[in-house]
Parts: sequence; C-alpha cells; structure tokens
Amino acid sequence: MKVRTRNVLILASALMTCISTVEAQDLTMKITKKYLNLPVSHQTDRAVMTFDVGGKQERAFDIRLAPENPDYWVFCDMSALKNKEIKISYNGNKAGINKIYQADEIAGQDSMYTETNRPQIHYTQRRGWNNDPNGLLHYDGEYHLFYQHNPYERDWGNMHWGHAVSKDLIHWEELPIALYPDEHGTMFSGSAVIDYDNTSGFGKKGTPAMVAIYTADNPEKQVQCIAYSLDKGRTWTKYQGNPVIDSKAKWNSKDTRDPKVFWHKPSNKWVLVLNERDGHSIYNSDNLKDWTFESHITGFWECPELFELPVDGNKNNTKWVMYGASGTYMIGSFDGKKFTPEAGKYYYSTGSIYAAQTFTNIPESDGRRIQIGWGRISHPGMPFNGMMLLPTELSLRTTKDGVRLFSKPIKEFEQLQTKANQWSSLTADKANDLLQQYNDAGTLRIRTTIKLSHATNAGLNLFGQSLLNYDMNFNLVNGVFYSPEDMTGMEITADIILDKTSVEVFIDNGAYSYSMERRPDLKNKEGFHFWGNNIEVKNLEVYTLRSIWK
Repeated sequence: MKVRTRNVLILASALMTCISTVEAQDLTMKITKKYLNLPVSHQTDRAVMTFDVGGKQERAFDIRLAPENPDYWVFCDMSALKNKEIKISYNGNKAGINKIYQADEIAGQDSMYTETNRPQIHYTQRRGWNNDPNGLLHYDGEYHLFYQHNPYERDWGNMHWGHAVSKDLIHWEELPIALYPDEHGTMFSGSAVIDYDNTSGFGKKGTPAMVAIYTADNPEKQVQCIAYSLDKGRTWTKYQGNPVIDSKAKWNSKDTRDPKVFWHKPSNKWVLVLNERDGHSIYNSDNLKDWTFESHITGFWECPELFELPVDGNKNNTKWVMYGASGTYMIGSFDGKKFTPEAGKYYYSTGSIYAAQTFTNIPESDGRRIQIGWGRISHPGMPFNGMMLLPTELSLRTTKDGVRLFSKPIKEFEQLQTKANQWSSLTADKANDLLQQYNDAGTLRIRTTIKLSHATNAGLNLFGQSLLNYDMNFNLVNGVFYSPEDMTGMEITADIILDKTSVEVFIDNGAYSYSMERRPDLKNKEGFHFWGNNIEVKNLEVYTLRSIWK
C-alpha cells in the first residue's frame, strides 16, 4: 500500500512538472493579422512581457496577464511586424499566455464607443490609460493630439505617446502609437513643432519635418530627446544623437522634464521651456538639436507653457502667459531668453484639470490660442482610464482686478448641440419642474443665470451632486474663491456641460472654470434641483448633445 501510494505521488509529481513545463513555454507565432489581443486581470501582479523578432527584442512592457477570466482585453497593433515570426515571453504567471490571439479586430470592437461609461463628447483612447496631452499641433488641416499612454492597462505605467487626429477638434480618430520606450527610457511628456525652414535637416524637399521633443525617463535620470516624422505624424524616426539635453548634473535633480518648444520669430530662435527641479528653464537653439541654457524662474511644477496673447483682442497690446501643470499662471513679458513676470500667480481653472497644453502652428487667420487639459477622471467598469477635457479658447481680458486669463469652450463644440428649451424669469421650483425630463440624460448642456436677491448662497444640484454652489457671502464657487466682476449684481452665470462621467462648468463667460467626476448620490432621487432662498432663475437654456463617435 505504501509502495503504491509512493508510486502514485511520484507519477503525480512528474505530471505536474510536465504541466508546469508546458505552461512555462514561450509562445511563438507568425503575425498574419493586425492586432494581438491580450487578456488583463487586476487580480494578478504585473510582470514583464517581451516580443522577440529574429532573436532581437522588439519591445518589452509590464502587463497583468490574466491567468483565467480577464477583467478586460488590451491590444497591440502588429501592422509593422506583418508576416514576421515573433516569440512572446512572460516572466509572470504564464497560465494566460495561450489566451493571446491574433485578429483583425480589437477584442470588444462590436461595443467600442458605446460602452456604459464611455464619454460621448470627450476624447478617450480605446483601451488603457492616458494622462498629459503632448505635442498639440495643427498641420495641413489636421489637429494632432499626442498624449501619455499605457496601452496595456487602465493604470499608469509603460509610458508611450498615444496619438489621435481631428479635422475640427471635436471628432477624433485614434491612430497607432507614435513613440515607444527605448534605450533612453519610457516616453514622458513633451511638445511638437513643424520645422518649415528645415533648421534640423530632417526635412526633405517640399516636406517639412514634424519634430517631437520629449522626455525619456529611466531610473537614473530624465533626458530630452527628439524624433521626426515626414508623413504627418504616422511614423517616427528617433534622432541618433539623443539625448539633446541632459541636465541632471546641473540641477542635481532627476526632475528635468516636459519640454515645450516653439519658434520665436523676433529672435529667430527655437525656444524650449523645460521644468527643472523647482521651476521652468528657458533654452535656445538654431536647429532643435543643440540647446543653450538662458534663464530659470522658480515656482512652477511640470508641463510648462509659455505663449503670447493680445489683451482685450488688441494685437498692439500683448502679454505673455506662463504656467505649469497646476494651471496657476503669471503674466509678463518675454524677450526670447527670459520671462519677466509682472503679475500673478493666479488661477483660472480648477478641479480635475491637469497638465494642460496649447496648440502650436494654428494659422494666423484663425489666431486663437486653444488648450486641451487632462481630466483626472475615472470611468467605472471600463477598460480605459483618464480623458481629455473639452478644447477651450484662452484669452486675456481686463477685469476689475487687472488683466486675467479666461477660458471658454471652442465654438466648434456647438455643432454637437441641439437647443431643446429656453425659459426666463423662473422660480427655483418652476425651473426644477421643467428640468425633470432631463434628469437621466447622459450628455447635456445647461446655460443658466441665477439672481440671489434674498439669498447669501444658491446653486444647482443633480442627484445630490453640486454642479454649482455660489456662496456670495464668502465669495466661493464650489468651495473655491471667486469674485465676480460686478460685486453688487448678486448674479452668476454658469455654462454646465455634462458627459457620462464628467462635469465641466464655465462661470461668467469663462472668468473661472472647474471640472469634476460625475458622481450622483444613488440614494438621492431629486434629479436637477435649484436651491437658494427665493432665488430667480433669470435664464435657463437646455441643449441636447450628439456623440462625437461614429
């Protein structure tokens, strides 16, 4: 009996070793389809997956490969490796490696853009994570949106540059990944320009180079690199002389990142604004490759911006605006080498917005300074995370407190809206009754003006969430200090834009704005609810909104 049991145990052990050996095998396949679909589970730890082609590593990334039932699927675009044999290795739990499959469609393609919590009027990537917008650029009729992207999970990591294009800044088409991690590190934030005069030498006759300037991040340091494209950003070649700036030693800090580059016509130089240690540095270059440090200003963190705007639309009276990822800004002057602040720091937008950037190369005939910010907003149950907030037009206007930055939705957004109703001079109760039919709308735009003649504070809720809370006693809007232009008017105007998972609100024609995740109180059955002692809803407009997705 004991001998028999021992033999059974030896046989079982050998069988388990065999199974383990089978499970531990790498996966080899010839690429015949456009995509590889990979299962992801957040019940397992991240591990490294590699693709080898011809004995050479083609890419490596972290992924939570699902050993059993996946939470969702992600994909790799394999177009560049068509008809090549690849070996897929994984140093984690390999039980799920045989679930990887090829197809000409992304897993879940049939429900793409119609998922329960998919934003319908904001850009989101098909799968994975996004954060900072990068390389915002207009060229040859297209607006380019690059962004920080983890294609393999809905959490931060594996930083690539994602890419999307639009003809109107509203409807977006997601393109293949633009920049992949390399020997210098993962792809952190940066910007892009069109080198019309071929200062870099990357262009060819009749085709100026689109040049991306980005941070490569590795455990030791952050360095600045460049890449170029001659086919409108569809494919990219990294400069063999990278990095073009390595400033860790100068600052004794790893925090040297997020280059913003533009052409400064008066000095006939490229200008690069770089966040270094405790603020923004200015660099100059003639060719986008060789950079000279010029100046530094403290008090900003990450994702620099620097641009010129007319005051009150007067092109003969302009000022420069500098800000960082938080959006707090200074107003001043710039001579090509040094930014000299005159006023600030101020804020114009708060809430979920972070790391906003503005488009370069917008035609002079347009003349607008258009911004897109990252919305730090989740989408419950979805295989993607983060979003881009609505594009807004920035302007400088004279106020009672001095010159300030305003932000309002671009006019192109109005193509999505259909006017449903408009009323005037309503009591709060009457306004609430009229709005009940819109309680469950996934997307909606509401413009309203309320007068607080007999109230110190008033506002508008939706299922218990405060869309607008104006405290006239403490000068607060949703808890943030706001002082209206007319202190005695006792009125406030709000432009409220609702998507499935987000809320954006623009106060008094863009004097202040804020954004947040849409979080209804599931126990609250009120729906839309104006509140405030004897307030007057002077104006109430409701617009339904069409999806940006086909």
